[in-house]
Amino acid sequence: MKRPLQVTLLVLSGLGLLHASLFTDLSLRFVKEGMRPMLVASGVLLLVLGVAEAWSHQTPADENGHDHDHEDTDADRHGDAHGHDHSTVPRIAWLLFLPALSLLFYAPPALGAYTAAREAPKAVTEQRYFDPLPATSPVPLTLTQFTSRVQQDHKRDIGGRSIRMTGFVTPDKGADGWYLTRIIFTCCAADAQSVKVRIHGAAALPADTWVTVTGTWHPGGKLGTSSAPAALDARTVKKVAKPVNAYTDALPLF
Repeated sequence: MKRPLQVTLLVLSGLGLLHASLFTDLSLRFVKEGMRPMLVASGVLLLVLGVAEAWSHQTPADENGHDHDHEDTDADRHGDAHGHDHSTVPRIAWLLFLPALSLLFYAPPALGAYTAAREAPKAVTEQRYFDPLPATSPVPLTLTQFTSRVQQDHKRDIGGRSIRMTGFVTPDKGADGWYLTRIIFTCCAADAQSVKVRIHGAAALPADTWVTVTGTWHPGGKLGTSSAPAALDARTVKKVAKPVNAYTDALPLF
């Protein structure tokens, strides 16, 4: 690849990373919040390398007026001894510009109901001790906390309590109810996992709609054991704005 194209690729890649991580929140569709500073640093580094590459090869013409940096050799004009032509950029090299341009002009859609509907829910970590639930009603819980309480809290404190949770809608065609869902990043989109709570007693809104649901545990199996379903009888369903950092299992939005 010729030097001007190398410089352009470095600069575009740097600008794309900065656009996604510093000037917008697009990077949060792909990586955790904690990795944002590293993306900013990478973008700055690529810009510096691009400028340095351009600056280091701005050689002045010699006293006879020849610019050696842009002077083609016989091998460049006619191909080297083995018949390879170095005067043009290989077609495959142009594909390197696609990731850089996509960060600037087209960001892939965020993960949502389509992804969650096609994977098994995230396994909840085993927990032996649970603090007493607060006296407030409804009790704000994450989807993970609710699932753990339903299936592992032998004191069954969750029974009969009014619960409030926030997530997005994942339809479940051909079945009773729909899923309140969160997608969680451990590191980035490649290791994304979902946690779901089935919602009964309320019509499903369009897929990927963010909602806060208030209700009580939907009976089934034995509360405090793995036979108890992570399910809620909804009393109210309220549309809410999508959070900026949507790939965590955070407490409900108010």
